[in-house]
Amino acid sequence: MLRIKELDFLKGVLILLVISFHLVWFEQLHPDIKQVVYCFHMPGFLLISGYLMNIAKPQKEFLKTLLWLAVPYVVMESGYIYMASILPINEHIEHLTPWVYLDRLLLHPLGPYWYLHAIILCGATYYYIYNNVEKSPVTRFLLIGIAYYILARIFGILSFSSALYFLAGACLRQSGTSFLTFFLPTRLSVIAFALLACFSNSPNQANLNGVLIAYFAISSLLSIYNHLPERLHEAFHFMGRNSLPLYVFSPVFTVLCKQLVPYLKFDPTGLLFLVVSVAFCVCGSLLIAKLMDLVGISRFFFGRKALN
Repeated sequence: MLRIKELDFLKGVLILLVISFHLVWFEQLHPDIKQVVYCFHMPGFLLISGYLMNIAKPQKEFLKTLLWLAVPYVVMESGYIYMASILPINEHIEHLTPWVYLDRLLLHPLGPYWYLHAIILCGATYYYIYNNVEKSPVTRFLLIGIAYYILARIFGILSFSSALYFLAGACLRQSGTSFLTFFLPTRLSVIAFALLACFSNSPNQANLNGVLIAYFAISSLLSIYNHLPERLHEAFHFMGRNSLPLYVFSPVFTVLCKQLVPYLKFDPTGLLFLVVSVAFCVCGSLLIAKLMDLVGISRFFFGRKALN
């Protein structure tokens, strides 16, 4: 599939939102905004991932796709598990044993890297069932949904609501419907999103209010895409193309941003802290990716050059 610039734009916006709401002080200042953003930033990534997942690849090539998600996941999640065992964080591990490590790595991930774990599980299940069950597309998707339900409700190793967003993206792809046709980029979407964001009762990604917010948030972003200057297009396209290294490395910098709070606390809105911290996280993550590219590590970590 050729690159779709609008999807790169969406990923660029969504990764900035992910970074923004990994900044603990800022999210604590704006819990209502956080609640709305959580309805669509990761669901948006899951939808796009399901839509772009190419199950027409030969099995060997598809396994390579999963491998280059698994390598950064294993490395970064291992680091997070270790740090959780020595730092007094909310997800603190009291006694880190080999079993606890394997449980967290393979079954119940900690911290921000759950998304990579979910994409690997969802993608592998999608590929295997869709390509090996000789039934109608509707039946195959029902079987995939049942498999996700079993992984989520019986084994507890997957979020069912997250899996359904991935499945929705995959259904959209297999139906032949364009992503840009399904998510109508109209000004009415902006109005609908604003109303839902302001007046929805306890929205989250698993209820109807959250699903509607996700739909209209994506449609709203697409509606403003053509009204942005070309320089902004290029910036968001670049961040969207490189959303994986930004996602993987930014948690390292969001932790460091806590040190900025005492110096920027004079702004009660936290917006100055947000701008400075997001710029720091983006630049730091891209710098790591670029250094990895220069020394040749990227092809062993991402399976490609980290920056493109």
